[in-house]
Amino acid sequence: MDDEALAAAVDLREKGRTTVNGVKAIDRRLFVQFLGFGGCEQVDALTAELEDSGLRGVLYEDLNDPFGIGLVTYSEDAGYFLDDVRRHIHASSFSRLDLKPEYSMLGRTYARGYESDLEEALIDRPTRNLQDRSLSWAVWYPLRRKGEFEELSGDDQRAILSEHGRIGHAFGKTGAGHDVRLACHGLNKDDNDFVIGVLGAELHPLSVIVQTMRKTRQTAHYLERLGPFFTGRAVWRSAHQLPASKSGKTE
Repeated sequence: MDDEALAAAVDLREKGRTTVNGVKAIDRRLFVQFLGFGGCEQVDALTAELEDSGLRGVLYEDLNDPFGIGLVTYSEDAGYFLDDVRRHIHASSFSRLDLKPEYSMLGRTYARGYESDLEEALIDRPTRNLQDRSLSWAVWYPLRRKGEFEELSGDDQRAILSEHGRIGHAFGKTGAGHDVRLACHGLNKDDNDFVIGVLGAELHPLSVIVQTMRKTRQTAHYLERLGPFFTGRAVWRSAHQLPASKSGKTE
């Protein structure tokens, strides 16, 4: 890594597209956690407790496990998952369920350098997608790239990633599916690179999105690991908004 790349890495702000006012940067991002559980016989008890908890999130029933559920929560503060989510799980019916550690995922929204509105890309859009009650179906999964990808030039990387961007934009434009893309380097036991949530009103388009992504150069040649996949439908969704940030000025 040369000095210029190192200096860019040390600057921890998320950076967007260059505008007439210079490069936009903001020190804000959304953390999102997914936890999977088994042994759930009474989902109504969980939803009632969540409704009173004040947590921000979504509860899904697992399509592939009649006793399985998945809980997604989100916050700009990573401590939220210890101070609020963890305490709720200990004090509620969740404590009687079986955690499925293979589904435990934690990631952060990130800028890719071309965003003209960083708050929209990093905070507002993913929050809006998670809160959208019409997007009842979801597929969540982690992935890890091969080391060879990091050895490619910046131009090659951008060309490869643009394939995924075009696919996501095309499906999002039709309303067939929306995504929540998260970086998770060093944030989980399996050392994955990213966590992806694909959300939609119907399940079939989400399967087609994953199928279409398989044909890209990144997936075909530069992925070391993909999954496991959690597929489910929402049974509870909070109406709580994120608190206003006290820091993270845009420059």
